[in-house]
Amino acid sequence: MPNYRIIVDLSDRQLYLLDQDIVVRAYPVGIGRMVTQTPTGEFTIINKQPNPGGPFGAFWMGLSKPSYGIHGTNDPSSIGGLVSHGCIRMYNQDVLQLQSLVPVGTRVTIRP
Repeated sequence: MPNYRIIVDLSDRQLYLLDQDIVVRAYPVGIGRMVTQTPTGEFTIINKQPNPGGPFGAFWMGLSKPSYGIHGTNDPSSIGGLVSHGCIRMYNQDVLQLQSLVPVGTRVTIRP
């Protein structure tokens, strides 16, 4: 049984999925703008929702910090940029793959 956790590295705009301490997947992400920066710290995934509507793409995974999450996008050109209101934005196919691997309760570390 895998023991997954997520690390989001804001400096290289990558989300890493780790099993124990081994990186098993890496995904490019879009992160918060300068005025709406992505928060750093330790969080957990508290809910999951397919097709949340609006700009959130194919899937939403809510974090333990209210109003923040990891989600898809309806604007794939935004991945890699400082584009969001603080959320972690992923390609839709990437967020769908990630959500199929990680359960609610997964630890998420966001580092500068």
